[in-house]
Amino acid sequence: MTALGAVALSNAVPASAATGTVLPAHLYAPYFETWTTDSITTIAQQSGAHYLTLAFLQTAAKGSCTATWNGDATQPVSAGRYLSDIASLRGLGGDVIPSFGGFSADHSGTELADSCKDVNQIAAAFESVITTYNVTRLDLDVESSSLNNTAGIDRRNKALTQVEAWAAANGRTVQVQYTLPVEPAGLEANGLAVLQNAVANGTRVDVVNIMTFDYYDGVTTKMGAAAISAAQGLHSQLASLYPGKTSAQLWAMEGNTILPGIDDYPKKTEVTYLPDAQQVLDFAKANGIGTLSAWAIQRDNGGCPGSRDKNDCSGIVQNTWDFSHLLEPYTGP
Repeated sequence: MTALGAVALSNAVPASAATGTVLPAHLYAPYFETWTTDSITTIAQQSGAHYLTLAFLQTAAKGSCTATWNGDATQPVSAGRYLSDIASLRGLGGDVIPSFGGFSADHSGTELADSCKDVNQIAAAFESVITTYNVTRLDLDVESSSLNNTAGIDRRNKALTQVEAWAAANGRTVQVQYTLPVEPAGLEANGLAVLQNAVANGTRVDVVNIMTFDYYDGVTTKMGAAAISAAQGLHSQLASLYPGKTSAQLWAMEGNTILPGIDDYPKKTEVTYLPDAQQVLDFAKANGIGTLSAWAIQRDNGGCPGSRDKNDCSGIVQNTWDFSHLLEPYTGP
């Protein structure tokens, strides 16, 4: 989607703060574009979506091991951007999921594990985000060139395994969520390889969140049906990767991220309407999918009918927050 040593940080926050709130078992957590000046709390109050995925954290330059918001060197994690806003959001009963990567970082070599060649420093960067914001889930958005950077994939998973051990030793809950591109049939080989490497490295992956848009397959796509087909394909792939899990456990591992309105495909043959979102919601309810999301919440309005590839509107005729109002009630036990 467009757009810090490990042990040394274990005492970065007092022990009393070491138990962030575990996210609901079923969750709607749309992406929030952090390069805007929008307030997290204001958007949450207006849309009703109180769980937001903050996109994105990346390095300011290739070779760096310092995570920054939007690759802005003036906004390192240590500066604590969003701390007061997140506190206000939690006062409303919500929370955030920080997301690393995204298309621009994955394409430019500034995704953390692509940029940083030291596994310990990558793990420390993850831990810094966890302790700074007291979060219980990290999202790793891996796409574009990052999908084929096998060294970066291996470093990332090794670092995540370190983080999981650090969290367990410090009484923290930390969930790992991978966000990956998909075809209507499921993950492509390079996306599946990310998870295979995680298994090989002993990384516990809690959520596999698929981006059910931008198929670029040259046909007019019924986006609700394609999202469901992709989810079914992913379920089969996860069953092979995790043979010890039940079908219900595999569905609970799944995430499904739609793109309201017209996506990036230039032919405008991939358009997600509210009935498509309703199909995905009904399927999620019937099967117990863990996480629903959308790219991105600032696009959930009808301010630019007919436009493609916009960050601040969907390109279709809709009321403001239509998608959020439909999907937000999915959040719960």
